[in-house]
Amino acid sequence: MEMRNKEETAVSPYRFLIVDDSVFARKNMSKVVEMIGAVVVGEATTGKEGIEQYFKLKPDLVIMDVSMPEMEGLEAMAKIKERDNDARVIIVSSMGYQELVKKALILGAKHFISKPFDPAKAAEIIQFVLKEIKTVNSEQ
Repeated sequence: MEMRNKEETAVSPYRFLIVDDSVFARKNMSKVVEMIGAVVVGEATTGKEGIEQYFKLKPDLVIMDVSMPEMEGLEAMAKIKERDNDARVIIVSSMGYQELVKKALILGAKHFISKPFDPAKAAEIIQFVLKEIKTVNSEQ
């Protein structure tokens, strides 16, 4: 019994950082993350806070809104990727920001989720990116 518990704790759930200036959006995304069995280890309301939280918490995946005060999501993602090229970010944007989504993918975002988002579709996108992470990690 003791061994089994140690094995179970050795495989911890994926850790997420959610960066969005909307409390409502953060809460909804947190529900999606928890629905797939992952854990939200931190939240931030601006790009600057997102950068600070990323390097403090070292999450497996960041879900970041494009449009935020102080610093936009793409700039924050670029600054994170400058210091940690392996950072994994999913960008969230409103439908009117499709050009920014293209730019985000060019800058290294792993995927994007359109607002308003369907929880099932968002979960599907997150799980797709997590499978990619799992594959990369098992190859190392």
